[in-house]
Amino acid sequence: MNQKANYIKQRLSLRAPLKDSLDILATLSSALELKKEADLQEALKIIQQHFPTCTDFERDFPSICFSIATGVGKTRLMGACITYLYLQHGIRNFFVLAPNITIYEKLIEDFGNPSYHKYVFQGISEFVHNRPVIITGDNYNQAGNLFSDTEIRINIFNVAKFNSENKGTKQGGVALAPRIKRLSEYLGQSYWEYLSGLDDLVILMDEAHRYHADASKKAINELKPVLGIELTATPIDEKGKPFKNVVYEYSLAKALEDGKYVKNPAIATRKNFRTQGLTRDEIEKIKLEDAISIHQDTKNELEIYARNYQAKLVKPFVLVVCRDIDHASEVYQYINSTAFYGGTYQGKVLQIDSSTKKDEEVDKQFVALEQYDNDIEIVIHVNMLKEGWDVSNLYTIVPLRAANAAVLIEQTIGRGLRLPFNGERTGVEKIDKLTVIAHDNFEAVIGEAQNPDSILNKVSFVEIDDSPEKEKSEVISSPSTTEVGFAREEKRIATLTNHEEKQRAQLGLDAKRAVIAAIPSFGSSQAVKSFADLHKPEVKAAVIEKVKKNLYKDQTELFESNILAEAEATYEKIIKSYQENIIEIPRIDLVQEEIRVWFEDFDLDTATGFNYTPLGEEIMVVELTGERKTDSIGVKFGAYSKDNPLQQIVSELINYPDVDYDENADLLFKLAQQALKHLGDRLEDASKLQLTIKQFRKHIAFNIYQQMRANFRISEPDYLEPKVFPFVKIEPWNFTALPGGRRHYKDVISPISLIPKLVFTGFEKACHLEYKFDSKTEKDFAFILEQDSAIQKWLRPAPNQFRIYWANNSKQYYPDFVVETADAIYMVETKAADQLNTAEVLDKKKAALRYCKYASEFTVPNGGKPWKYLLIPHDEVKLSSSFGYFRGSFEK
Repeated sequence: MNQKANYIKQRLSLRAPLKDSLDILATLSSALELKKEADLQEALKIIQQHFPTCTDFERDFPSICFSIATGVGKTRLMGACITYLYLQHGIRNFFVLAPNITIYEKLIEDFGNPSYHKYVFQGISEFVHNRPVIITGDNYNQAGNLFSDTEIRINIFNVAKFNSENKGTKQGGVALAPRIKRLSEYLGQSYWEYLSGLDDLVILMDEAHRYHADASKKAINELKPVLGIELTATPIDEKGKPFKNVVYEYSLAKALEDGKYVKNPAIATRKNFRTQGLTRDEIEKIKLEDAISIHQDTKNELEIYARNYQAKLVKPFVLVVCRDIDHASEVYQYINSTAFYGGTYQGKVLQIDSSTKKDEEVDKQFVALEQYDNDIEIVIHVNMLKEGWDVSNLYTIVPLRAANAAVLIEQTIGRGLRLPFNGERTGVEKIDKLTVIAHDNFEAVIGEAQNPDSILNKVSFVEIDDSPEKEKSEVISSPSTTEVGFAREEKRIATLTNHEEKQRAQLGLDAKRAVIAAIPSFGSSQAVKSFADLHKPEVKAAVIEKVKKNLYKDQTELFESNILAEAEATYEKIIKSYQENIIEIPRIDLVQEEIRVWFEDFDLDTATGFNYTPLGEEIMVVELTGERKTDSIGVKFGAYSKDNPLQQIVSELINYPDVDYDENADLLFKLAQQALKHLGDRLEDASKLQLTIKQFRKHIAFNIYQQMRANFRISEPDYLEPKVFPFVKIEPWNFTALPGGRRHYKDVISPISLIPKLVFTGFEKACHLEYKFDSKTEKDFAFILEQDSAIQKWLRPAPNQFRIYWANNSKQYYPDFVVETADAIYMVETKAADQLNTAEVLDKKKAALRYCKYASEFTVPNGGKPWKYLLIPHDEVKLSSSFGYFRGSFEK
């Protein structure tokens, strides 16, 4: 276990593929000598012992390649490699090669700007006071102080500039050396000589497939580094031949299969789409129309996610790929006109190609595409944007140029695979998906996907519904009834004409808002055990003090003292009104403990698998001439020695990945000793035991391990006992709705498939005024709650209302309803009758019951109501049913 590598993994929060890559670097860098002009054959032999697939470095120095899919984090891996080589081996000189100006400029930020959110050394304490010096292809000739004994030096060069500077120039007919090879007044030698003379230079090649051409190879070889580290998602050279030095591969297919680090690509077409009878222009307009439909839907989902989870706002954009510049200009004019969605996207479209590359405003907008306040929503391009276009908010791609299916997809999806929220999937399908519109290629793409070796077999397929009711949806926020009351009061005040009356009313509303804003922070106060405790004089004083701090914090309110006085005077009334509109939901972070794995203690069964007899060891001697006689000589042991037999067996056992020495040392030594005793007892010559172990230690360890596996155990994770706080505020709901898509909850909806698309209103007992329902069962259950006199209040909890986790803390549980009666509060789930005993439903039930247990243990002793759980089959929810029936039949 490499401590330095583990330290870096933790500090840089490396993903699993990057951790594996760093482990490989740690192993190989320790095995290699890391010196200039090393013996390549010897170095290759060492690496092949670990990775037989590495058959040639293809360079004049040891160079290894990590093939890692786009979006997984190659730049972060480069930072981890630099950190490890410095901390473990003391290497201080690095040369990072970028394939184009985009990546070149990005790498300078990534490695050199600690305030940048993608800074690769964030968390490495050794680099806080000894920050790496960044030397670039633009400033190297002025770089001074290069010979410090402590600094880490990272040279970053663009390969195009690097190569062109090696071609040389002429002055007065005389050939001059390339600038990088000319004498530097700072160094007393050329910078090239300085670099190639370093005895610890390591070169890192980003997008390494760009440096296998002869010119690049020659220039890189001249630097004479001690090690090369190559990174690429496509380990194929310019002649189409695969790299021969790949030591690790995490392909796009593997990333898609894992479903963690990249978007899930999907191919979309319109249902029943036929190209017959359509002109090319008409086909393109249909594809653009469907792209905008998907774009708007994705945009809404991103906004809802940001609101519900207090995440950053992300604005997606569409990439349109055209045949040539004339075609791009034509498409640009169309999208930027009133003929396209009535001019909705005027000023929101950007054309990027050779005709616009010198336009500073275009370049500025292009660079800022990830910023939420950037107006651009559609980018038009001729050739596919190349490596280094590092954006995470590309969600829809429209190829308008002809291409075969494989090229179309493989060249297209790589540009949009990055994920916007910490580089991880959210679990929301539409936010984790990249969609390529491929109407005229759809059948060909599906055909290509039948090839098991194709990346396309990991791509999903979507058919866009071409229905007449397809309309542009909008994001709706349904605040709590308290917030709605504030808004209504605001409107009423606006209608008042008497100045004094208006001022008094506004003062009262401001006081209410100030008190209500302060209340949530007291949900975790030690002095508050229930909402009723807010009436206590000492708690009231604390709330008013909080109100005062909030009012005077920004010093912008002209009537702070008046509002404060009104808040204190009407405090009891405000608290009572607020309490009538909420359900007291305890704040509980319900999380599961970590899974434990272990081997049960047992005694080794030596009846079979442990009957080994030592083999004779002889030296064979063969004459090279004449009759080539052979002879043999017995081995006289004495020069070569191994660990003692016990340690040999234990060493072999801990090579198995699931055997941890620290956790299982006692069991390992016990089993090894039992094996040794059995082997020793059956040997006629006890002195042969060591030879037996030497010859058969792997087999002995394997047989022990097989018995250990039979005694391997995994714990069923229980819930950790949480800290419980008395209440949280009612969170707002955010969802999409069709314009005009509101209905009263009593309305009969036909067909029922429309229910999930509508917003329902008219509720009088709910904690929100508007809700959406996923099914008719949920809508009918809400009807029952509104009609039943036993129900005091109810709500459909917003996604972030509860913090209940299940599935080893990988998923969050969102109950369908919370219902309050006179004597209890119920968490309610309605479920299809045939799913009640599925593993997922049972796991959620376990989580819900545990929440109710901890909530009740807190609320009941403090004068609150107990919490109970109902799991109701869908076929039991009938409009004529009462809540009492559900409570009596399905309480868990």
